[in-house]
Amino acid sequence: MQANIIISKATKTLSGTIQLTGSKSECNRALIIEALSKGKVKVLNISDAADAVTLAAVLKVHSPWSIVHSQAVADREPSTIDRQPPTMDHGPSTMDYVDIGPAGTAMRFLTAYLPLLDKNIIITGTKRMQQRPIGILVDAMRKLGAKIDYQVNEGFPPLQIHSGFQQKTDRISIKGNISSQYITALLLIAPSLPLGLTLEIEGELTSKPYVEMTLAMLQQVGIQHTWDDNNIHIANQPFKETSILVEPDWSAASYWYAIAALCDEAELFLPALTPYSLQGDSVITEIMANFGITSQFKDGGVHLQKEAKPILRKIFDFKECPDLAQTVIVVCAALGHDATFTGLETLKIKETDRVAALQNELAKIGVKLTEKGQVYKLDCSEKQIPEKVTIRTYEDHRMAMAFAPLALVVPQVEVEEPQVVEKSYPAFWSDLEKAGFKVDGYSIA
Repeated sequence: MQANIIISKATKTLSGTIQLTGSKSECNRALIIEALSKGKVKVLNISDAADAVTLAAVLKVHSPWSIVHSQAVADREPSTIDRQPPTMDHGPSTMDYVDIGPAGTAMRFLTAYLPLLDKNIIITGTKRMQQRPIGILVDAMRKLGAKIDYQVNEGFPPLQIHSGFQQKTDRISIKGNISSQYITALLLIAPSLPLGLTLEIEGELTSKPYVEMTLAMLQQVGIQHTWDDNNIHIANQPFKETSILVEPDWSAASYWYAIAALCDEAELFLPALTPYSLQGDSVITEIMANFGITSQFKDGGVHLQKEAKPILRKIFDFKECPDLAQTVIVVCAALGHDATFTGLETLKIKETDRVAALQNELAKIGVKLTEKGQVYKLDCSEKQIPEKVTIRTYEDHRMAMAFAPLALVVPQVEVEEPQVVEKSYPAFWSDLEKAGFKVDGYSIA
């Protein structure tokens, strides 16, 4: 495990060009589509995020078709999949074994995908992954006809998936306020189900842009759908021969918006990002406009520029973009801007309890994040700037990257477990160095 790193920056200026990796969200969806299409669909610009590499490696093995031509997959250690630790009873010797590590998206998407393969497979992950609920998706897959058992604790990985899937129904009801990845996992397999699928969304749909992204990507490859009121219907239908070009990651871009917001002067170019993105996190352009960051789309990307501007907005709703919450909350704290936040319901079941993690780490600079029902308030009245602050990451990539911009306010920011950024943005620390930050203790493993 890599030692802690210490981040600092001599000036509060930012300039240059940062080339971002492909979107993890788009890439993971595209990889499942590629597998289900039996090779008709090809994925271009596969992300080098660890989650995407892990999923691609699993699909390369657990697919009857030759798919996934990414160099990242070719370079991946083969021991990361299909290995059996001696401490677990794996059942029959015919049972394959998949360990997806901390890749939450891979766990959700594979829970829906693997039952269609007519294989006996156990899927598991890290200790934290085995604490993240999967029961809602398993229940839905069981209703569809999948044979899935829990290996240890009811409602949580590891899962034992049995062969012999036969579809029992073409209609599933699922709550709208759960992780959108459950809904996406079901929508991705829908065109491959013999009877198709109608998904009834119960209540208000949170993280709606992620569901819209899934449907838009399916439409790119010839899969049609109807969405009437709260019912999404996808019939059994073939994929067309085409390719999916994965756009750079707007979630990764959000950290550069945060850095620009904490600078006195900033001019930065992020190539290949477009204003018409499928990614819900592209809303960061609108959010950060409140902090004086303008976004100009030209020259084949987006130009960021900092302008002096008073911060007036007091309420931020992250219902449709929960992955931006940590980034924006830390920016508000660093600027001493009291604000109110909503739409954080899913943050407690992510890589860590992100609400508790934010509360713990913000307290180190005297800022309080209080929770009342589903409303969160930031109190910066006792904010203090120490000479150094040490940030725990809780095995959460977004904690590391959301707090890194604090180095523009705090002289030294020490980050524990810096390697967690590999999950979505492996080049983050080296990109910080390119942008003029000093990152002591960082080395490429």
